[in-house]
Amino acid sequence: MQPRYDLPKGMRYSTLKERREFYYKEFDLTQVEQWFEDWNKIWRVKFAVIIGRHTRIFPKKYSEDASTTIIIDEYKDLNNVKAQILEFLPEAVYYDRNVYDKKQRVIGQELAFDLDPENLTCPVHGTLADKMRRRQGLAFCELELNMVKEETVKLHEELEKQFSELRVVCSGRGFHIHVFDKEPFTWKRKQRLFLARELKKKGFLIDEWVTTGGMRLIRLPFSLHGMVSRVVLPIGANELTRFNPIADSRVIPKFLAQLISFSWRVSS
Repeated sequence: MQPRYDLPKGMRYSTLKERREFYYKEFDLTQVEQWFEDWNKIWRVKFAVIIGRHTRIFPKKYSEDASTTIIIDEYKDLNNVKAQILEFLPEAVYYDRNVYDKKQRVIGQELAFDLDPENLTCPVHGTLADKMRRRQGLAFCELELNMVKEETVKLHEELEKQFSELRVVCSGRGFHIHVFDKEPFTWKRKQRLFLARELKKKGFLIDEWVTTGGMRLIRLPFSLHGMVSRVVLPIGANELTRFNPIADSRVIPKFLAQLISFSWRVSS
């Protein structure tokens, strides 16, 4: 299928067969469990999927729900979550950063920062408004992805001045910084908004909607970003500078690695 959006060379939409292969054979529940290790002792995590909103690739039986955000909050364990993901074969899997009490009232939220290509101006492709005029709102190039990575390095250095437990994740087309310090979980929107705007005043490019909590969902680490065929990967801050978000072997799912290897053998 021809992608709706221009993507860096080597990135493409995953097929339903490839999504199934990834979640059946490669999706590591042990790593997912470790991500939520401290959190899950106290709160029950809610997950979410989007089946085919951007790629328009979806199982026929879910055509009416392809663009809907489907919440997965009824499950026995992570194996059951995986089974539901395999049922939907989504282009994207998320988790809810909100913290709920036993009556499902919001009592907190994980603080996170989202840096994507649309947050900056590309010297080649222009601003988000420029892309939107070309109907390429989610398009990005390798140059933009590297610019976002550089911004992530700078933001991480800034956040280290205030927080002690930070985790960086390559989302597939950008980067997330998660704050796992306990105190920010209890922050009100006003506190989050103040921090977001202070960072913007200093020139940092972040998605304010995510940081303030307007968007509570964030991409699940170790899941598949079906729009670019890359694994959502937590990476050490000390390796971020030299990390290649397009070609690092850890972000390339096995179904794509096999094709790349076959292509190399044929061309040689």
